[in-house]
Amino acid sequence: MSRFTRAALCAAILLAPAVAMAADLLPVENFARHPPLSMPRLSPDGKYLAVRWDDGSSHALVVYKVDDMSQPASMLRMPKYELPAGITWVSPTRLVVEKGKEFGSIDKPVSTGEIIATDVDGKHQDYLYGYEVRYSSRAATRGTDRGWGTVDGLPERTNGHFYMAAMPWDSPDHSYLYDVDAEANTRHLVGDIGEGDMSFMVGADGQAHYAYGRNEDFDYVVYHRQDGHWQRLTPQQIGGTFGPIDFTPDHQRIYAMYDAGGGPASLVEQDETGASRQVLAAAAFGNIGGIEWTALPRQPFATIPDTGLPQLTYIDPNLPAAKLHRALSQKFPGQYVHFIDYSEDGGQLLFSVTSDRNPGSYMLIDTHTYKVRKLFDAAPWIDPAKMAERRPLHFTASDGTELEAILTLPPGRSETNLPMVLLPHGGPIGVSDDWFYDDDAQFLANRGYLVLQVNYRGSGGRGEDFKEAGYLKWGTRIQEDLIDGVKWAIAQHYADPGRICVYGGSFGGYSAMMTVIRAPDMFKCAVGYAGVYDLKMMYKKGDIRASKSGRSYLTTVIGRNDAELDANSPDKLADKISVPVLLIHGEDDQRAPFAQAKAMRAALEAAHKPYEWMSKPGEGHGFYDEKNRVDFYNALQAFLEKHIGKGA
Repeated sequence: MSRFTRAALCAAILLAPAVAMAADLLPVENFARHPPLSMPRLSPDGKYLAVRWDDGSSHALVVYKVDDMSQPASMLRMPKYELPAGITWVSPTRLVVEKGKEFGSIDKPVSTGEIIATDVDGKHQDYLYGYEVRYSSRAATRGTDRGWGTVDGLPERTNGHFYMAAMPWDSPDHSYLYDVDAEANTRHLVGDIGEGDMSFMVGADGQAHYAYGRNEDFDYVVYHRQDGHWQRLTPQQIGGTFGPIDFTPDHQRIYAMYDAGGGPASLVEQDETGASRQVLAAAAFGNIGGIEWTALPRQPFATIPDTGLPQLTYIDPNLPAAKLHRALSQKFPGQYVHFIDYSEDGGQLLFSVTSDRNPGSYMLIDTHTYKVRKLFDAAPWIDPAKMAERRPLHFTASDGTELEAILTLPPGRSETNLPMVLLPHGGPIGVSDDWFYDDDAQFLANRGYLVLQVNYRGSGGRGEDFKEAGYLKWGTRIQEDLIDGVKWAIAQHYADPGRICVYGGSFGGYSAMMTVIRAPDMFKCAVGYAGVYDLKMMYKKGDIRASKSGRSYLTTVIGRNDAELDANSPDKLADKISVPVLLIHGEDDQRAPFAQAKAMRAALEAAHKPYEWMSKPGEGHGFYDEKNRVDFYNALQAFLEKHIGKGA
């Protein structure tokens, strides 16, 4: 069926409901609100559910009885801007929480390196690790506890203990692994290595078998412990990708992500030495992404790719967990069923159901009776039936490289000659857009705009070579990939070439300025949100430069040549911008400091270029306050309507 025949057929089928659907303009608040509950974790006995709670201004750890979700059993409120970044049950009655800070709506919460513990009823709270050691029950003997701590694993069956990786501030070139008793707040060392910022994989013997991660020089390294000594794997042993995950149920082999030459990573099973490697799941275009696991003893039974639709591959379709997953998937067609947590006896299973139109529903199933109980919706005000389809597609860039695009198609409209917004993702390195629900894309589609997202070179999900192809190419090849995506959307008659704007946040804000500089006749307007506009400034201001690893990252991905940095900085090229610009920024942004936006504004003024401006005090990297988010979306909509008209 031709592109035009398919579009005509879709239009004919949808003609009657299209009028109603197109007129169903949803309140902007629907897209600006924060999910009140997120990150659910089931207790080992299956009786309690711990979640991150958000009322729009503060966060808490909240515990519910699964038999009564109407009222919390306990609540641990967090200081302003702080939140539970990780929740781990270490016994049926005790939880461990990794603290984080919310610096804005664009980035994920940043761990503070602090770990606290609480009983299920909110009592017996204790400070296990971090710089606020004075709150610890062991404060008298923990004066040197100043560093970064993370939960790095659990014993196979919970016993009140967990494994903690720690990197002291005064020894940033060292990583330690402790077995921590979360009840008594005691610990003993089970592994250490003279390399900073390492994660560990622990065996059934309670000892660290692998240490891996990016060191301070931004090099990815893997160490294997043999005969009581750490042995660094050679580049040949690591290949393009090697990341240990867990031991097999018999503890004789391991599961890992691996690719020999820098292409998409596969899920493999192998000996610890790397011998007898067996590929369990692979995808040709992208990495293996999500992995579905059985109850104890854990083993993977299915995977989905990092790119395209989340099409499941069952490793062993005869496993009971695989059969259950397939049955549940049939109950929720067009959605992805993800197994999150089991009770230790396997009798209770917490799972989620998500899609491009559903932000997430969370349910509990009794694996003996198969009775399913809905616990909560992530965003109960979102009606999936009124949301837009997100369609992953491929196109060929100007140099012949195959790239992924994701189109979000406004509901009830024809699929041809639509006003379009190019929406570049942030990062850029190792980040990618996917098929799942996206607030920005859904808001714009609800307003009648086609949304184009491109996983350009440098994006994650397609292997190390593809990611590294974006190094030192921020203002060149990456922007060409985005522009090639727009050309493809025009050639396929999805987009009206006379009604295209670009909007992006963080690196996407940078790209919003750079694409209109590189392709001055393609766009009618550009919106930069929390963007970076002066590459040299990244070495002088902002939180990335604060650590050696951050500085190594900058040197690797943007370089140190001042002339090249200026040649790829929008504030140095403002005279080449020929379209109206909207700049939006948080005045307390630490990732892309407010000075970035002010530099871009000054450059536009000096070049006598038209621009509009919005800034908000107290906001970080992307607006968090819901009122400010509403203002932002309203300003974005008004700006687009002014320059490319109302949506279709």
